[in-house]
Amino acid sequence: MTPKLHAEALIFCLAWAALATLAFVRAGYLAGSVMSVGLLLLIMPASSLVLDRTGDLARERQVRWGLLSFSALGLAIWLSTSQN
Repeated sequence: MTPKLHAEALIFCLAWAALATLAFVRAGYLAGSVMSVGLLLLIMPASSLVLDRTGDLARERQVRWGLLSFSALGLAIWLSTSQN
């Protein structure tokens, strides 16, 4: 039996990887690492907490995408203000 591929999870992983890659290319190794590992340290516990307390997959999805969107917005603001 082959595992089922979930499109939403794949899109989320690709968006996360793209954000970390963009941070690496535009701002360097440290920014890429922060986006990659830092988000891991935020998203995984937040997802687990939401699922443990509510069991609501839709809410967990909102938390994951919200954290990723907030991080992307923060990176965009930081990149726009650090460019001279």
